[in-house]
Amino acid sequence: MSERFDLIVIGAGPGGYVAAIRAAQLGKKVVCIDKRPALGGTCLNIGCIPSKALLDSSELYSLAQHRFARHGIQVGEVGLDLPAMLKRKDAVVKNLVDGLAYLFQKNGIQVVTGTAKLESPGRVTVQQFDGKTATLEGDAVLLATGSAPVIVPSLPYDGKHIVSSTEALNFEKVPEHLLVVGAGYIGLELGSVWARLGAKVTVLELLPRILPGMDAEIAGAVQKSLARQGLKFHLGTKVLGATVQGDQVVVRTQHDEKESEFQGDKVLVAVGRRPCTEGLGLKELGVATHERTGRVQVNESYQTSVPGIYAIGDLIDGPMLAHKAHEEGVAFAEKLAGKAAHVNYGAIPGVVYIWPEAATVGLSEEQVKEAGKPYRVGRFPFQASGRAIAMDETEGLAKVIADQATDRVLGVHIFGPRASDLIAEAVMALEFSASAEDIARICHAHPTLSEGLADAARAAYSGKAINLYLGR
Repeated sequence: MSERFDLIVIGAGPGGYVAAIRAAQLGKKVVCIDKRPALGGTCLNIGCIPSKALLDSSELYSLAQHRFARHGIQVGEVGLDLPAMLKRKDAVVKNLVDGLAYLFQKNGIQVVTGTAKLESPGRVTVQQFDGKTATLEGDAVLLATGSAPVIVPSLPYDGKHIVSSTEALNFEKVPEHLLVVGAGYIGLELGSVWARLGAKVTVLELLPRILPGMDAEIAGAVQKSLARQGLKFHLGTKVLGATVQGDQVVVRTQHDEKESEFQGDKVLVAVGRRPCTEGLGLKELGVATHERTGRVQVNESYQTSVPGIYAIGDLIDGPMLAHKAHEEGVAFAEKLAGKAAHVNYGAIPGVVYIWPEAATVGLSEEQVKEAGKPYRVGRFPFQASGRAIAMDETEGLAKVIADQATDRVLGVHIFGPRASDLIAEAVMALEFSASAEDIARICHAHPTLSEGLADAARAAYSGKAINLYLGR
């Protein structure tokens, strides 16, 4: 290509494609490079979207097996057609990939498929799959190449027995025994999918608790819930290595100086993700990265140490979440166009799409204690919610943490039905520095699950929820 672009985006994931579209909307001439022919990055193709499709399908299967009868619905014997379930998952992905291609076309964004490398601040070469090399020139280059699963030396992936989240989305049959190494978001979500479909699931976690970083009370409730659903947890357990023996994998572990073995037919390694920077040419150009994490260092405008080169998403500091990258993509594009933009990193929600769901925003109770802030907590269990009772979804609670002196909301944590949707109100509250009383005095429709958040907020600021008796 001989033409010059205003912006070259490397990576078409939730950070890159959003930045490309927003920049194009603001009048920039944009080209986007991605190694996949299908746009959308890890999130759309092998991450967020396909996993949520399987989570929803497996939850329906579980409901049909165990809950429909309580609603007076007789369905007879429930069977599993796993190929059909996976086919639906793939159709969901294709639908969204096609939609993204349409958006690129309508916004005039050019697409180049191949592996990109920085040659200079305004020059990128792309090794295309047909063997040809394209050279692109632009005023600005945005790195948005995302992340990949962390590789554990003692658990090398073989794609069949020891797998990452990518392969765990496409098992040809339900594992008899799935060992999950890591009790974070990804491990619990995919462990839930296969447990609902009939697998025995054992979770091995190095730390003494699941969901590190999440409010401990909520994490504890999640663990109890998943245990009731059949997941087995071994915490404080270090994985020493694994050996494939025929169609089985033997995983060696250590807990309190005692070694043990676990045997399963599949091992899912989900211990975190690492930034994808290999082959980009960062070191050659002098782009500064953090020595320990490998993440790219940027300033408030997402510019790296080299003028004209920018980075967002999983490449830079902060939670590795698609919506965080999305917001950074918008902010970057608007800053590039000379507009004011920002991302409030204190109001980025996190969601675990198990069932019931767990969602969080702001500070955990442990973080508030560590900061030495006097605070109040309001809780409301969904078992006291009229809507939750009508839905037959009474497990969990809403928890609001507020500053004792100012009543300003410091954190909101929800474990319960549709927590992923309920958390949006809490995010807005933090964004606008609302008080717990502000949330409580907003009129919430009845009967809804959101009333539970309102009552938790009311308990935080006044000590009394309307729909829950806590004594005098």
